[in-house]
Amino acid sequence: MNLILGIESSCDETGTALYHGKRGLLAHALHTQAAMHGEYGGVVPELASRDHIRRVLPLIRAVTQKAGCALPDIDAIAYTQGPGLSGALLVGASIACALAYSLDIPAIPIHHMEGHLLSPLLSDPAPEFPFIALLVSGGHTQLIRVDGVGQYALLGETVDDAAGEAFDKSAKLLGLSYPGGPELARLAACGRPGLFRLPRPMLHSGDLDFSFSGLKTAVHTLARQHAPVARGGGIDQQTRADIAHATQEAIVDVLASKALAALKQTGLGQLVVAGGVGANQQLRARLNEAASERNFRVFYPELEFCTDNGAMIAFAGALRLQQQEPDKLGKGSLRAFHVKRGYRFDVKPRWDLQKINRNQ
Repeated sequence: MNLILGIESSCDETGTALYHGKRGLLAHALHTQAAMHGEYGGVVPELASRDHIRRVLPLIRAVTQKAGCALPDIDAIAYTQGPGLSGALLVGASIACALAYSLDIPAIPIHHMEGHLLSPLLSDPAPEFPFIALLVSGGHTQLIRVDGVGQYALLGETVDDAAGEAFDKSAKLLGLSYPGGPELARLAACGRPGLFRLPRPMLHSGDLDFSFSGLKTAVHTLARQHAPVARGGGIDQQTRADIAHATQEAIVDVLASKALAALKQTGLGQLVVAGGVGANQQLRARLNEAASERNFRVFYPELEFCTDNGAMIAFAGALRLQQQEPDKLGKGSLRAFHVKRGYRFDVKPRWDLQKINRNQ
């Protein structure tokens, strides 16, 4: 089996990892740009790209040293091709393809959300195909039926803001620092239940789509109502915590309700939750409780793999190689697999998950 280097650079985290087909994940390293972007209240694409350039090669050296191997031991390099910030994606793609060319090994483009979707398979126990995936991140909220690697059917998605955006934008309205989602969740733990009632957009729409822009507007209105602007003050800390609690409850209610509806609609008994919002403890508690009551199983990636990371990209690359050459995965066959593409590359800032090929 093969040793795969994974490179993730879609937004504001630089991730690298080494995954071995028989031994599993050998090493991974991650650098987050949260502190840098926090000064601006959100991600600055140009700064993100420049930071990826500085970080990616040292992180590659870090994982090879940790795994006790050298660059010539690597059999293939998987990298995030999209979706994401175009400049950030170009950094990872160009380095991956240049390094693969120098080593005469394949470079494998990976869909960022496929990496998230498959990341719970790194855990033990892992789900088995088929399952429902709830993908919840800063830019995506989707429900997908997964029948195998590359076999994805979209059941529902957000028509405007994603759940992660709702967390982040609501946090900003409450004066919390970037990244706002985790800050809002921490503040919500101090909030009093039932004090405020916020809308649950599309909760009873009859389909599996989501909408969170109206919730953001409701949080904005509520925050303004409780800020003593006339006296030049802001919202007191307890009121902010109460609003944060109500905001989190509204988002979690919608996500859990739609996920349960997807399980019922498809008749499947496994739910995978992936993406940054998948780390939210309230969402996990709600789904775990429902799983116990309704007799289905729910799977999450390890907390360190909920955010963007190189491990999920390396793992997705390994699965893609197994799909291409299930019986023979020596270096010769890998080179034959790659000869159709050469080392030309592009990036896909917008990329529909359903459009990726099973035999990509």
